[in-house]
Amino acid sequence: MKLEIAIRQREGAAFVPYIMAGDGGLDQLIPTIVRLEEMGATAIELGIPFSDPVADGPVIEAAGRRALSDGVTLEKVLNHLIEGKGQFNVPIVLMTYLNPVFRYGIQPFFDRAAACGVSGVIIPDLPFEEGTRLFDGINRHDVAVVQLVTLTSNRKRTEEMLKKAEGFVYAVTLKGTTGKADRFPEELLDHLRGLVEQSPVPVLAGFGVHRAEQVQTLGTVCDGVVVGSFIVEALHENRMEEVGALIHSAKHVPV
Repeated sequence: MKLEIAIRQREGAAFVPYIMAGDGGLDQLIPTIVRLEEMGATAIELGIPFSDPVADGPVIEAAGRRALSDGVTLEKVLNHLIEGKGQFNVPIVLMTYLNPVFRYGIQPFFDRAAACGVSGVIIPDLPFEEGTRLFDGINRHDVAVVQLVTLTSNRKRTEEMLKKAEGFVYAVTLKGTTGKADRFPEELLDHLRGLVEQSPVPVLAGFGVHRAEQVQTLGTVCDGVVVGSFIVEALHENRMEEVGALIHSAKHVPV
């Protein structure tokens, strides 16, 4: 299913959990995806471990180190996805830094991602302008390149990014790396409302979300949320009931 369609058809607010591929063993990757889909995840953001994760906070960085120590690579993750294809229907969005994609080969990467059923890709260290040039002439097989719009993006640049947005817009709610936030100010909510008004695709808010009331607050002003550090930590500590409760909280957001 296309990423945008899945988000548009959700019940309540969209909820996209982030998981680190290979944290806990690659043999757990497909069962975890299946379990999260059963819990009601709208899509799943699947992180590829990388040695220099500039956008990741300490929880996700630690998960990446655990996966790297087990020898997890982009190629191994893609192989597991293609082996597990057919066991799940939830859209998969790969979150990877540019270097693994560049080493794999840009066209081979999109060929393989599409064959695995991947619906989108996020490359946080690839500037929007550079991505436009880098992917020129590449057949991306309808794999959406999801743009991150930050609080420090200027108005003109944000407008250009929104014009070419695919899948969904990832609205970053913090200035800094991933982690947990205590509260979200009204200025942020106004910012999200503005993005929704301008964006041709759904807008999901991410970074810092870890409580049900935050999911519901953000879900009332945009299309949903992406939750990373809380999910990664809870999965690592086997707190699946808490994961399920947070996902379920999104369904109660009026749309």
